[in-house]
Amino acid sequence: MSAALLQHLLDGTLTDPETGEAISVATRVVTIAPNLRGREAALLQDLELGTRLALVADADTWPVLGSRVSGALGGASCVTPIILPAKPHAEMETVQLVRARSTHANALVAVGSGTINDLAKYAAYLDRKPYACFGTAPSMNGYVSTNAAIMDRGVKQSLAAAAPRGVFLDVEILCKAPQRMIVAGFGDSVCRSTAQADWLLAHLLLDQRYRALPFQLLEQDEQALLAAPEGLVAGDPSAMTLLARTLIMSGFGMAICGGSYPASQGEHLIAHFLEMRADPSWPESLHGEQIAVTTLTMARLQADMLNRADIEVGTSSVTPTELSARFGTEAGADCWSAFARKAIDADRAVAINARLRAGWPDMRRAIGAVHRSPAALESALRRAHAPTRPGEIGIPDAAYREAVLHAREIRDRFTFLDLAAETGGIPAEIPA
Repeated sequence: MSAALLQHLLDGTLTDPETGEAISVATRVVTIAPNLRGREAALLQDLELGTRLALVADADTWPVLGSRVSGALGGASCVTPIILPAKPHAEMETVQLVRARSTHANALVAVGSGTINDLAKYAAYLDRKPYACFGTAPSMNGYVSTNAAIMDRGVKQSLAAAAPRGVFLDVEILCKAPQRMIVAGFGDSVCRSTAQADWLLAHLLLDQRYRALPFQLLEQDEQALLAAPEGLVAGDPSAMTLLARTLIMSGFGMAICGGSYPASQGEHLIAHFLEMRADPSWPESLHGEQIAVTTLTMARLQADMLNRADIEVGTSSVTPTELSARFGTEAGADCWSAFARKAIDADRAVAINARLRAGWPDMRRAIGAVHRSPAALESALRRAHAPTRPGEIGIPDAAYREAVLHAREIRDRFTFLDLAAETGGIPAEIPA
């Protein structure tokens, strides 16, 4: 059924149950198949990419799939490989490097996963060129999203980016990906419940726009994936197909909403803060590994808040000077610009508290209905061999605690991090 749902979405025949309107996405084709060998050129044939292609890969993804795709496309197109060093970073400087090396190209073809995809989609967006992607790992949910996570001036930002015209996932290749990357993809997928709870809170408390459709797209596959995550580490192609489709559907949810709201809330703010403040002595951890840990933190924090019968917010105490001291002058100014949009002054506190007095019991019930228990999430993560504690990804407890306390300061999204902070503070035991 979920495979049919994906096809309805691509065909434009899926309707939003809340509005009855037809849903359309810019991506034309998503192919998730047991093996794509020999089909690479045919898959791109109807995407109108032109004959001059820049193929973006890195030193790891080039031998895994980049060389094969380049050779397959070379018969009908002029292909220029852009092979970045291993483990490139999604930074503005690297985006500009990709743009400089692809000035001659009609389109970009990404061969990789998270970072490669973000670099290509953002470069394509800036240069108004189409792009397509061949995935090499089920490590994240951004393949079809229309935003890219790019570090700019010391701040991790979610920036508008091009939608791929096609995404192609060879399950045989995905199954051969490093286990850490597979586990990272599962970690990135489990944040559905915490992201939905945060977004629904902002909607119910602050009247921010909210849509249920992105979560309905995930419902069936998520249930099956959480029920049997062991198949991912066992190399089961059916489990891998399920994860791949879940990640694709999550990305479409973001594309439909015009932003990362349904898949990136408090748990991602903590991870972005950690990336912004990373110590060179920490071992490298993958984004999805971080999200596995931060999702559990948010699930515990949300459960703690939802157990409170009465809450009342105070005024925000964060100042521009404090943010400049924490992040540096330039990044601190950017963070303050974002945080100020959600800061609670005296008048806003009065309005929010009136709403909490009248509606908190109903809010608790509504959010509780979409929230997954920390125990259920932790069980699924452990069965998938995913990390569940900061120390398991090499992050000291003190640094992690700092991230939980201050991650809300980097974006304007109002999450349970804000609600906890403004109602007496984030409990010390939550990030355990």
